[in-house]
Amino acid sequence: MSICRFLQIVSVATIFSSSFGLGSSEWLQWRGPNQNGIAPESVAPVTEWSESENVRWKALIPGRGMSTPIVVNGLVVVTTATEDGQFVLAYRMEDGGIAWKARAHDGGLPEKLHKKNSAASSTPASDGKRVFVTFHNRERIMLTALDLKGDVLWQIDTGGFECEYKFGYSASPTVYKDTVIVSSEWEDGFLAAYNVADGSEVWRVKREIPTTYSSPIVGKVAGREQLLLSGNDKVSSFDPMSGALLWEAPGTCKVTCGTLVWSGDTVFASGGFPNKETVAVRADGSAEVIWKNGEKSYEQSMLYHDGHVYTLNDNGIAVCWDAETGEEKWKERLGGPVSASPILADGKIYALNERGITYVFEPNPEKFVRIAENTLGDEGFATPVFVDDNILIRTAEVSGDRQEYLYCIGK
Repeated sequence: MSICRFLQIVSVATIFSSSFGLGSSEWLQWRGPNQNGIAPESVAPVTEWSESENVRWKALIPGRGMSTPIVVNGLVVVTTATEDGQFVLAYRMEDGGIAWKARAHDGGLPEKLHKKNSAASSTPASDGKRVFVTFHNRERIMLTALDLKGDVLWQIDTGGFECEYKFGYSASPTVYKDTVIVSSEWEDGFLAAYNVADGSEVWRVKREIPTTYSSPIVGKVAGREQLLLSGNDKVSSFDPMSGALLWEAPGTCKVTCGTLVWSGDTVFASGGFPNKETVAVRADGSAEVIWKNGEKSYEQSMLYHDGHVYTLNDNGIAVCWDAETGEEKWKERLGGPVSASPILADGKIYALNERGITYVFEPNPEKFVRIAENTLGDEGFATPVFVDDNILIRTAEVSGDRQEYLYCIGK
């Protein structure tokens, strides 16, 4: 569907709308406000929904994309790609109506993509004043900054990206203080930081490695802020102020997609090609691998909570490990492949699979306790987002002509 046709019909694409107050909560980038997949304590989401229950609004998204939405200043911002190019769309949080659309690129889409990827898979990031998006366009990683009215402030070519496997690009940018950090993981790759105000380069380090896909993230671990990234058979930590390598440990595998999680002085990483491995590494500079196993969470990120690591892996199997010892506490097959990452919200884990089913279960290390199972659409790749008492879910209906939708779920 062209973006013009989208704007003609968007007035009827928002349904089930109702008025409700907007709180102060925002979800400014991939992995949420805490950068670890844990929603703010103030959220109060429902646990059950369907097409006819607890849907506040439903809005059409033109084209194809797998990026997770972000929420900033009452706007829900997503990226998408159509035959016309690559776009950024902003919907009003209160009713799902379109606030603005911005064209980032005209043409230049990747010629080949993995069936589980798109030309708009990187989640936007925001500093609360601007929105930053990365697109793989004409074999370059382009970084664009927009204001909250949808006007382009600046756009730069950060460098090349040529996927060894022709699967495309997926890493999301991350905001750290007054910089936005971008990664390009391939044989002539880089990790670089840019000033949020004007796009000027702050630092750059080479990443000349085989193609991998994980997003960088900044966490406070072992008493300091560390920029964490996996891939190329390593778990790596960098100084987010300078890009200097702090430590590296052997672990996971050649290709990873998930983002690291952490607690205390330990980080956790997983990967799935060509081998599969999950590891726990001391992040105090010793780079000690304290445990590892042969499980994989390849496409999705894991979740840490209260001394335990949880995941819903690629094959739809929920697993819980003791974070200190790696002991498997339980394993439960839920069914269906998984690409989205689990989120902890209001004391519950929400995990979406590729069939549009969201499982809600307890973060209980003693046993698996299912709370609910909810279906929207036929396809789900983007991770759900939680703001106040709202859940934002991006799914698609694939019977007939494929069509994507953005749902706002709540009472």
